[in-house]
Parts: sequence; C-alpha cells; structure tokens
Amino acid sequence: MEFQPYPFEKLNSLICGIQTSGERISLTIGEPQFNTPKNICEILRQKVEFLNKYPKTAGEGFLKDSMLNFLARRFNVALNPNELIPTFGTREVLFNFPQFYLFDKKNPILAHPNPFYQIYEGAAIASRAKSIYMNLTPQNGFKPSLTKEQMQDCDLVILNSPNNPTGATLSLEELKQWVEYALEYDFLLLNDECYSEIYSISKPTSILQACLEIGNERFKNVLALNSISKRSSAPGLRSGFIAGDSNILKPYLQYRTYVGCASPLPLQYAAAFAWSEDSHTESSRAQYAKNLQLAKEILGAKIPNLRVPNETFYVWLPVQNDLEWTKNLLMKENILVLPGSFLSRKNNKGENPGENFVRLALVYEESILKDALLRLQKWL
Repeated sequence: MEFQPYPFEKLNSLICGIQTSGERISLTIGEPQFNTPKNICEILRQKVEFLNKYPKTAGEGFLKDSMLNFLARRFNVALNPNELIPTFGTREVLFNFPQFYLFDKKNPILAHPNPFYQIYEGAAIASRAKSIYMNLTPQNGFKPSLTKEQMQDCDLVILNSPNNPTGATLSLEELKQWVEYALEYDFLLLNDECYSEIYSISKPTSILQACLEIGNERFKNVLALNSISKRSSAPGLRSGFIAGDSNILKPYLQYRTYVGCASPLPLQYAAAFAWSEDSHTESSRAQYAKNLQLAKEILGAKIPNLRVPNETFYVWLPVQNDLEWTKNLLMKENILVLPGSFLSRKNNKGENPGENFVRLALVYEESILKDALLRLQKWL
C-alpha cells in the first residue's frame, strides 16, 4: 500500500526553512481551542479508577443509551440498539469500515468528495478500491454528484455534510435524493456528520432523517457517523458512533472485535455525560458563529462576494496560487493556513478543485482570531 503524506506533512515540507519572529497563529487544523467543559473533565477524574477494567468492543450500555438519546433529541430519530455502534472517534471507522465492507467486492469502487478529509482516500487505498472523486467547486455550489453510470458501478459512497473544508451543507431534499439513489442503484451510502452541531442559523439535517422522510424506516443501505470532538470541544475523548442499517452493522460489530478500538471506561463515562447534555455546546457554537461573522466582515471587505458558511468553522478562501500564497503569508504575517491543493486530488480530467483555495480553521477565541483576520485582510 502506498499512502500520500498527510496534508500537515506536506505543509511542513512546504514551509521548511521559512524563518519568522513573534508568536505564530496557526489556522490549519480543525481542533477546537476552547477548554473542554469542566463538568466533562470532572466525570473523567471521578471514573479514572475504572482503568483496571477491559472495555467492551460494543461499548457500555450507558454510553450507547446516551448516543441514542442524542439522536432522538437532536434529529427526532428513534433507533433500536442494534442500529448503533459506539466507536473510538470516527477516524478509525472511516478507515476500517470500508476495508470491512469492500473486502468481498471483486473490483471495489468508492466515491467521495474532492477536496476531502484524507482518511477517505486512505480507506480506498487500503481496500484496493478505485476512487471516484466528486469535485466540489463554486460552479456546483460545492455539492457532490455522480453520473448514472458511476452510481451503477459504485459499492460505497461517502458524503460529508456539513462539509470539511468547504462548509457546504446538503439540504433535507438533497439528502433524500441521495438516499433514493442508494436504494435505486444499490450502493451503500455513508454520511460523515461530524460537524452537524456547529451551526449559526438552521440545524443541519442527518441522513437518517432523510431516510425516514422517504419511508426507509430500517435505514437500508444508509449509515451516519458522528463524533463528540467538535460538539463538546473534546477530541481527546475519542467518542463517536456509526448508526443506520443493522444488517450491515451486525457483521461489522463482529469485525470490530478484532480491530481493538474499544474505548477505555473512564472515557466512556465522560463521553456519555457529554452526549447527554446539550447546554455546554451552546457557548462554543455561539463563539464559532461570531468567528464566521468576523470573517465575513473583515475578509469580505476585500472580497465582496466571499462565501462564508453558516455551518462548520471553516472558510474556504479563494487565492491565487495557494502554495505561494501560503508561504508568503507566513513570511509576512506569521500566520499559517492550509493550501487547498493538499486537501484534493486531480480527477481523470486533470482537474484539482482545491487549487487556488486555502482553508482557514476559525477555532480561536475572538481576540486572537480578530488579530489574525485583520492581518489576513492586509495581505489580501
């Protein structure tokens, strides 16, 4: 297997040798810079004695119940216990689930957005799968699509709504259409919904809601992933889930007993509390909304038609020559961003939709971010 370097490895190579002075502001990684809420940390401290126990692969009942209740509160979706598996975050699922699902396919084909979270590509490589890149461009509103022929050929389609890095979000009607395609062309549809709780106006929709809307009550051919990392500023808890079609999840759970990704019990207790409690998410959600508004005001003054999303905490900023722009910004302003070409690939037409964009992760408190945005504005 031959994997491409991760975007941050490429970035380190790009900026190697660049000397700067003063404190650097990095807008590269989607890691919340707010403290994990104290009550979550306190649960973790209280339960540390359970480190002497082996955790179950399937997760404890109290953790699964907290996730099921979250789905019921947030999306009005009532799942049976066999329709959800707690996971060690979602990165491990995105990597190992395609290997499980595509193992018996003779010539597997996996479609995913482009640009993308690089684990999608890694999963395709590890699964010996051909990749179909669904280019996200300004012309298509950064929305993924496939031709009829591609859908006939696909075994697995990964969506990512709300999307990293573009911030674009699929509507309920668009998600319903994707579910209908999955049923008509008999491919498995997986939506990565890890940014569903970061929004400033309307709440993003789950693919599971779309299933119910069209009468797919058993979620045939459909799975959803979600994570606590962004919702609770707690990426270190490594708490996520995969939910949907129980006919697929049952053998996948058995497969997971060999993977060894069970979450330690103290983390499960803390995560269960976080999934069960909603008020702690409101302050960080409000801060991200302020950050996006700041970007709209400050950067929009130089780019009048700048598209700033209402979901996620990213701005997909158009620039000229993303690699040179990134280096020059670092040299002049000591601000580091992530070139869009590191997050995307050329498709079979030679098109790379990430070129001439950079990703800004607006994950800091207002005072730090405002300083960074004002310096960015000068450079624009």
